[in-house]
Amino acid sequence: MARILVTGASGFVGRHLLPALVADGFDVVACGRQPAQQQGVTFRAIDDIATAGWGGLLAGVDAVIHTAGIAHTRAGAEADYDAINAEATIRLAAECVGRVGRLVFLSSIRAVSGPVSERPLDELSPPLPTDAYGRSKLKAEQGLAKLALASTILRPVVIYGAGVKGNLARIQRLADTALPLPFASLRAPRSFLAIDNLIGAILFALAQRETGARTFVVADPVASNIAEVISGLREGLGRRANLVPCPPGLLGPAARVAGHGESWATMAGPMIASPARLISAGWRPAVASTHDGARLWGQALRRV
Repeated sequence: MARILVTGASGFVGRHLLPALVADGFDVVACGRQPAQQQGVTFRAIDDIATAGWGGLLAGVDAVIHTAGIAHTRAGAEADYDAINAEATIRLAAECVGRVGRLVFLSSIRAVSGPVSERPLDELSPPLPTDAYGRSKLKAEQGLAKLALASTILRPVVIYGAGVKGNLARIQRLADTALPLPFASLRAPRSFLAIDNLIGAILFALAQRETGARTFVVADPVASNIAEVISGLREGLGRRANLVPCPPGLLGPAARVAGHGESWATMAGPMIASPARLISAGWRPAVASTHDGARLWGQALRRV
């Protein structure tokens, strides 16, 4: 039975990942600040990944899934992002060399783009991060590429599903009301990622046998838009879509005045990222469309 170490186990991705690993028969060790509430998982507490001692945690481990870090929704200085998202990742990876068979690193599409992109994105897109979060993820990727370690770098787009935080958590709260929402006109093409599709991509990455560092964009197979996300979410919640048109030129300034300028960009601006390389490698997404994924998200919320 392969032994897997998961960092960031108490986060949004970690809470979905742990039961999937256990169900697939892995021996799972989870580390983080908060205990992992998952049967069949051994928990090891660490206070700070920037200073963690990995030696003992890596004993007997076959692969590491590194999801820990600080997100772009969190305020912080560039040095904080650099220390946690980049330097801590590179230090962990360096300690894996010669000891661990594979490292799966959860990077981000923001390593190569801002929240909006007029050009389609893939693994060959020139890296143009626009903030400290993206720059820190790119630096971590570049550090991994220099190590003699089999590593799979995943660049997910915006992830949605039960327990999501940040911008989509606000969308979720709005969707779970009977209020008409002025988002029918928000049809800019965007790529989103169902949490189940991300978990499948991580499990797929674990099974790879190639050496060196490989990078994959992870997104639902077909681009969608925020209006479709809300429509599917409300369908899963048992509500009517109830979306009404409102010119984006009116919504944008209001969002920026309210301090949600980046949230607005995520909703209203285009960003298409292609998972073609991952699909060609053999990944089969569990959720076919973002509308279906959002509907499943709503259904999961109803069961809570």
